[in-house]
Amino acid sequence: MAALSIGKAWEDSLAFIKREGSLLFPVALLFLSVPMAILQLMIPPDYMQMAPGQTLASLPPLPGTVKLAMILGGIIMLIGSLAIYALALRPGISVAEALRLSIGRLPAVLGASLIVGAGMLFILFAAAMIGGLLSVAVGKAGGVALAAIVMLAGMIYVSTRMLPLSAVIIDRRPGVIAALRETFAMTRGQVGRLAVFLVVALIVILVIQIAVQAIFGIVGTLMLGKEAGRSIGDIAVALAAGAANVYLMVITARIYRQLEAR
Repeated sequence: MAALSIGKAWEDSLAFIKREGSLLFPVALLFLSVPMAILQLMIPPDYMQMAPGQTLASLPPLPGTVKLAMILGGIIMLIGSLAIYALALRPGISVAEALRLSIGRLPAVLGASLIVGAGMLFILFAAAMIGGLLSVAVGKAGGVALAAIVMLAGMIYVSTRMLPLSAVIIDRRPGVIAALRETFAMTRGQVGRLAVFLVVALIVILVIQIAVQAIFGIVGTLMLGKEAGRSIGDIAVALAAGAANVYLMVITARIYRQLEAR
């Protein structure tokens, strides 16, 4: 039984993206970057850059059009993500075929995501309860810290176990429960490696987005003013995030192939 190799998955991903980038990046641009940029431009600035100590409850409610756009944008981005998985897992498939497959598997992904989301909420609730109970012994600050640690650990664990879920649903076409069961079984014994990969990948993407926002936001502000600078920064971040997610999804597909072969 071959051990999971993140390094090999990365090398295979680079080779695949170099070969098939002309298919992958246009899909990411149209179905990930464009919806993300539109949403960022529609959401009021107060929501994007909250002042210290400010809460969402203190902000005015989002307009109905923005809420609708968030739902539609989320669905479009999910379709695009599934299409990229299809392109990564099925050599020779066309973009049109990948999009049809992703739309067909959308209900399964949504159903599985709802169950995983419910599991995440349970973890958050349980962690808050544990923190509240322990605060009697360790103090309020200690209880909050312990609750935060339990929440973070639980969310990383669930995210790690469910990492190849979209790849499983696209490649094997199982039902909702079967997809969750197969994904959970596939990642058994690999939590450590996958958790390190996931955390590092998310940190890298976050750093890239912060750097792009800072560079293009500052340049745009100096050239065209504050509002234009913010818009330019948001668009640049959306483009960078779309490209970065291509790499993340392709390497996840390669990790899935290794896990499948074990």
